[in-house]
Amino acid sequence: MTEKNYLDMLKYVKDNGTLKKNRTGIDTKSIFGHQLRFSLQQGFPLLTTKKIHTKSIIYELLWFLNGDTNVKYLQDNGVRIWNEWADQNGNLGPVYGHQWRKFGEYFEEGCAVGHEWKDEVHVDGIDQITNLMDEIKKNPFSRRLIVSAWNPKDVPKMALPPCHSLFQFNIRPDDQGNPKYLDCQLYQRSADIFLGVPFNIASYALLTHMVAHVANLEVGDFVHSFGDVHLYVNHIEQSELQLSRDIRDFPKLKINRKVESIFDFKFEDFEIIDYNPHPPIKADVAV
Repeated sequence: MTEKNYLDMLKYVKDNGTLKKNRTGIDTKSIFGHQLRFSLQQGFPLLTTKKIHTKSIIYELLWFLNGDTNVKYLQDNGVRIWNEWADQNGNLGPVYGHQWRKFGEYFEEGCAVGHEWKDEVHVDGIDQITNLMDEIKKNPFSRRLIVSAWNPKDVPKMALPPCHSLFQFNIRPDDQGNPKYLDCQLYQRSADIFLGVPFNIASYALLTHMVAHVANLEVGDFVHSFGDVHLYVNHIEQSELQLSRDIRDFPKLKINRKVESIFDFKFEDFEIIDYNPHPPIKADVAV
């Protein structure tokens, strides 16, 4: 599939979506349930009908993988995409980075453990990314290569509950039965089709490249499955401009050095080659 499939979805939501109210106070046109598929062998799916800010995509993903939930790292690197949700100290609560690297971790002061009272209790969380990479190495054809950001216990503590809530990897063999291609499927419960989805597509395509690189695999497909796909009514005019533009070829992604660990990537390791997009289209984010 190509960029046309995203644009077809955008047009369908614009023309046929059900008008709905939501927590932001800005109505949306919405559909429920859709899926896109991109072959990462055919190019890096960075939309060309408007310029996408790749710096934000790369730094945010590195931030997730580091387990960070404070915006200081992003701000220090000129990325402001989480500013609207952060508190006065830059904290966001146990959002993506926490769930990916410390799922289930908690700390309590003064609580009962069995029949014994403890003044302080700390329970370590599960490092889902480390476990994922270990499992890919030990059991590449597992159907359990899953990372979940949706933790019901932590959702009330989050500045924004995870929109891209669960992803799964799949490894396909070559003709001799050896692991060769890495696929990724994302389930996104809530999808801002104009501002968010182009960003999410590129982010998870990048993650797939990173995992494949470390695991000595080739990239396969990125499959994007949606729950609520919505277009904010104040983005309709912008979407019509985007739909009027011609589609250009996807760029290529180059990783500039051999990286041994998923946690050792740096911003400078990535190069986007032959990206020739139309100009960006500005739109306000609904908070």
